[in-house]
Amino acid sequence: MWTNPRDRHGDCNDSESSEEKKILVNIGGVKQVLSSYLLSRYPETRLAELASCSSKSLDYISCLCDDYDPVNGEFYFDRDPETFKCIVDVYYNGEIHMKHGACPICFKKELEFWRVDPEYLDECCKTHLNEMEDELAEIAAKVKLILDDLNSDPSLSRWQKSKIFLWKLMEKPESSLQARVIAILSFLFILISSVVMCMGTIPELQVEDAEGNPVEHPTLEVIETACICWFTVEYLLRLISSPNKLHFVLSFMNIIDFMAIIPFYVVLTLTSLGTAMMELANVQQAVQALRIMRIARIFKLARHSSGLQTLTYALKRSFKELGLLLLYMGIGIFVFSALGYTMEQSHPENMFSSIPQSFWWAIITMTTVGYGDIYPKTTLGRCNAAISFLCGVIAIALPIHPIINNFVIFYNKQKVLETAAKHELELLALQANEDALKKSSRKVHKTGGVLAVWDGPMRASNSDTHLLLQEEPAQGTPLRNSVDSSTQL
Repeated sequence: MWTNPRDRHGDCNDSESSEEKKILVNIGGVKQVLSSYLLSRYPETRLAELASCSSKSLDYISCLCDDYDPVNGEFYFDRDPETFKCIVDVYYNGEIHMKHGACPICFKKELEFWRVDPEYLDECCKTHLNEMEDELAEIAAKVKLILDDLNSDPSLSRWQKSKIFLWKLMEKPESSLQARVIAILSFLFILISSVVMCMGTIPELQVEDAEGNPVEHPTLEVIETACICWFTVEYLLRLISSPNKLHFVLSFMNIIDFMAIIPFYVVLTLTSLGTAMMELANVQQAVQALRIMRIARIFKLARHSSGLQTLTYALKRSFKELGLLLLYMGIGIFVFSALGYTMEQSHPENMFSSIPQSFWWAIITMTTVGYGDIYPKTTLGRCNAAISFLCGVIAIALPIHPIINNFVIFYNKQKVLETAAKHELELLALQANEDALKKSSRKVHKTGGVLAVWDGPMRASNSDTHLLLQEEPAQGTPLRNSVDSSTQL
C-alpha cells in the first residue's frame, strides 16, 4: 500500500551530508542522470530498485532493465522517452500529468512497467483514464456479443438453437441478409401505418356509416388491419425468442410496441359487443382515446434508427441541463406573469384576469411564440413583456450548447466503438488464419518436410489497447480472444 509522498521524503540535511549515488538510465536513446536519494522516496518503483542493485548479480539486473553496461553503469530501457519524462515527475513533485495527446491506456501500461501507482495521476488525467477504460470495456462487450452470436454452443437443443436464430432474425439486422430484409419490411409497415392513420382523418376520404357518421374508408381499414397483423406477429416472435422475458416486457421500446397494437384489439372487442355498448358516451370517448394512441407506433422508428437512439441517450445525459432550463423558465414565468397581472389592472380592457391565466401569456412570450390571444396594453405592461422576451431567449439559449455537445460526443463515441469493434474482429480473424498456418506447418514438419516450426507465435496485434475478452484458449484453438499486449522487446 502506497503512503503519502511527503511521508517518504527523507531528511534533507542527512542527504546533503552523505554522498549521493547517481544512476545513469538510457530511455529509448535519451540519457538521464537520476539521484539515488530521489529515487528512494518511492522504494516500490522499478527505478528505486536500480539504486540498490549495484551489489546484485547481472541476472537480477537484467530482470530490471532491457540491457546493462557494467563499464559505464548505464541501464538501458526500450521505452518511450517522452512518457518517461512525465512519469519521473512523481519523484520531484509527487504527482504525474499525462502529456497531451498520449493514449491513456498506453500510459497506464507504462505506469505498470515502472511500478508507479496510478493514484499519483492528477485528477484530470485520472478522469481521462477512467473514461478510456469504460470505452474499452464497452468495445469488449460488443466484440464478445458478436463472438457469442458467431459461435453457437453445439450442446444446445434444437428448440434453443431455433430461439437464438429467431432472436437474431428479429432483433439484429446486421446478422444476416434475411434479418436485414425483415428490418426493412418492419420500417415500411411503420411508415405505411402512420400515413394511413393521417389519411383516415381527411374528410374527402371518409365514408358514412348506416347512422350517417363519418368513418374511415374500408380500403384504409384493410391496410391498417394488415399493418397491425404484422406488428402483432413481430411482437409475439420477439417475445417467444427473447432470452429474458421479464426484461423484454418491461423494456421501454417494447412497451411502445405493445401500446401501438393493443388499441386496435380493444376497439375491435368493443365493436364486437354490439351497438348498445358503443352508444355509451364513455365508451365512445375511450374508443377515440385508443385511436389517438396509435400515434405511439411512430416511436417504433427509433428501433431502426441509430440517430434517434443517439438523440434519446443524449437527452438522458442532459437531464441536468434540461432541469436548469425548466428552472429558469419556471422562475421567469412566475415573476413576469405576476408583474403583468399587476401592471394591467389599471387598464379598462384588462386581458389578465388572474395570475394563473397570465402564466399562459408568460409561456408564449418567453418561448417567442406569441399567439396574440392575450397581450398587455399599458406602457409598463409592454416594457415587462419586452424584458420577459429577452430573458426567455437567454434562458433557452444557455443550456442548448451543452445539450448539443452531449449529442455530438455520444454520437462520435458510438461511431468509434463500432469501428473499434470491427477492428477487433478483424484482428481475431487474422489470428485464426495465423493459427491455421502454424498448425499446418507443424504437420509438414512432423511428416519430414523442410518447413520449420516458428520459434514464437506472431501476434495479431501489438497494441496496448487490445481487449482481453476471456482467458486465452489452448494452443491451436481457431479463435483466440486475447492477444499479448506486453511491450517487452
